[in-house]
Amino acid sequence: MSLLDAEESSNTLLADRFRTYLPVVVDVETGGFNASTDAILEIAAVIPGMDANGVLSIEQTYFHRIIPFEGSNIEEAALKFTGIDPFHPLRIARSEKEVFQTMFKMVRDAMKTKDCKRAILVGHNAHFDHGFINAASERHNLKRNPFHPFSSFDTATLSGLAYGQTVLSRACDAAGIDFNESEAHSARYDAEKTAELFCKIVNKWKELGGWPLK
Repeated sequence: MSLLDAEESSNTLLADRFRTYLPVVVDVETGGFNASTDAILEIAAVIPGMDANGVLSIEQTYFHRIIPFEGSNIEEAALKFTGIDPFHPLRIARSEKEVFQTMFKMVRDAMKTKDCKRAILVGHNAHFDHGFINAASERHNLKRNPFHPFSSFDTATLSGLAYGQTVLSRACDAAGIDFNESEAHSARYDAEKTAELFCKIVNKWKELGGWPLK
């Protein structure tokens, strides 16, 4: 089998594995819990790939800091929790609309490459991240949001089933994934650890004979 044939085969496996959906792991760090009013401060998206043996792994990561949208709310408690200073003079950030446009295009390009019809959000407590994604998309009237509007994969639920743990750091520990608490609450770090956890669960299920169905 040529390298090109192997790539095409692995892309087909990924599309088949998730019913033509491309799983994209997302983490947002925000200024509060209200997706309609509170600022998004950071976002990261991790796109996985699948090899010819059906093994899932991290392939591509997108991360950017975001300028709070005009009129947005930022809770002091949220900043203390994340350690983010959205007004630091050396902070490199872009407008929310620009960041989302770039991220959505990256996801759509990956969908095309991997022969998937739509993206599905993967997150740890996915409802939270999904709500902020949808709110930003509506806020800027972004017509080509690649994510399913309400369906998602929640690694808090999956890790509760697989490892008996629902907190990200504890689930990673149970799965044998290194987790540094001092780096947590960065969108890039949390998204990549969530992606590692998701891949570990999917691959373990495959090893146990759960997929492909016999």
